[in-house]
Amino acid sequence: MRYKKFGSSNLEISSVAVGTWAMGGENSAGGSFGEVDRNESIAAIKTMLDGGVNIIDTAPIYGEGTAEEIVGEAIKGYDRSKIFIATKFGSYISHFDGKPVRNNKYDAILKEVEESLQRLGTDYIDFYLMHWPDVNTPIEETMAALNYLKKSGKIRYIGLCNSSKELIEEALKFGEVNVIQPPFSMVNHSQKELMEWAEANGIATMTSGSLGAGILTGTIRELPKFDEKDFRLTFYPFFKEPEFSKIMELLLTLDKVAKKYDKPVAQVAINWSTQKSFVNTALLGVRNPNEAKINCETFEWQLNEDDIKCIDDEILRLEIGN
Repeated sequence: MRYKKFGSSNLEISSVAVGTWAMGGENSAGGSFGEVDRNESIAAIKTMLDGGVNIIDTAPIYGEGTAEEIVGEAIKGYDRSKIFIATKFGSYISHFDGKPVRNNKYDAILKEVEESLQRLGTDYIDFYLMHWPDVNTPIEETMAALNYLKKSGKIRYIGLCNSSKELIEEALKFGEVNVIQPPFSMVNHSQKELMEWAEANGIATMTSGSLGAGILTGTIRELPKFDEKDFRLTFYPFFKEPEFSKIMELLLTLDKVAKKYDKPVAQVAINWSTQKSFVNTALLGVRNPNEAKINCETFEWQLNEDDIKCIDDEILRLEIGN
């Protein structure tokens, strides 16, 4: 495993993090990633931890607390002081109309953190992240709650997901922002400029969608027929035309690079992301121990500059991910 200094902190964090969105199952934030087995999910997390990964990312909206419960169960027996847990607040699905709700108000955050701590089976959260901006709550109020939780020892570090540079700068007026979580991969590098700015300002990045919802593993080569609620259709653009065909063409280049090293395509994609200086850790969703093992074995090798340039040139030619 490779480790990186996490922003301006003295923490050494693994180059990849366990992503648990899919582990929420059929009711994960109003959709799913297909069938998920709870025991396999727990085993996958354990395999990642045993492979040197020291950070797990989750959220209460992933299966209405299911993913957090799975994380809590998976970390039993491990030294908690050596595992970093990131979870989120402020986002849930309304039981009235099934629509997403954003609530980053002071009292709501204090209530949510207690529920997350209980599900995770821990007495503190390492990274507590605002899941989505809430237009009805001033960021000053949200930061006040986070500063209080930090002072009380319930959380250690503050983070923002899915936030613009302007909102992050506004939040910084009211306290520290230690980490942001933007999407980043070969098929989505729209936030690269923000991440470079964060790096320059000592803010760590943990990137979501690192394998493009699985399309960068190279296991899907024909347009799949997902369930209509599957996030690979509703949240991501990669499994629709014209993006799908362009990515299939990109995979031909990844195939050549993978063959050169005799490694899986997924490892090419993971190395491409994590070798970027502005990526501190990349979230990888895992369903089973085999996927976890492949992810961890990525760090037994790395891409050279010529490989990266070859991939970058193809991404530019195909106009993918801007």
